[in-house]
Amino acid sequence: MAFQILLNVFLAFVWMFLTVSFDGASFLIGYLIGLLIIFILRRFFHSRFYLIPLFVIVKLVFIFLKELLLSNIAVVKVVLNRSLDIRPGIFALPTELEKDWEVTVLSLLITLTPGTLVLDVSEDGRTLYIHALDVPDVKETIKAIKESFEKTIMEVSK
Repeated sequence: MAFQILLNVFLAFVWMFLTVSFDGASFLIGYLIGLLIIFILRRFFHSRFYLIPLFVIVKLVFIFLKELLLSNIAVVKVVLNRSLDIRPGIFALPTELEKDWEVTVLSLLITLTPGTLVLDVSEDGRTLYIHALDVPDVKETIKAIKESFEKTIMEVSK
């Protein structure tokens, strides 16, 4: 991926030198032309086209922002409610993520979401122990985490 980015920047500079125009617009046009060339020649690279993981990372950020907003609303409802009708709990989340950075990103996303906290990670990195402020159904909570955060993290690392 890094090679493709550097090649694209190099092609943008080559375009600037060929057109003898050294401004931002010329660089942008050269970058887009280089992007097209790299896309056409993508089968000759060992890694996939570098814009695909960037789009998935943006998707992951939007999923996190959505979950952040929803969990903030849920925590505010709990705080403003007169009766304390919550079921806090600790549960184990088995994960299919294999790389250390993937497990770390998942742990950070869960911890940054209000009302949840990753307490521990198993020795093999395959299980996260999570405390949640309100866990009405453990299986449903695990399913929601797997379908949102874990699935998208796996798309990034393909």
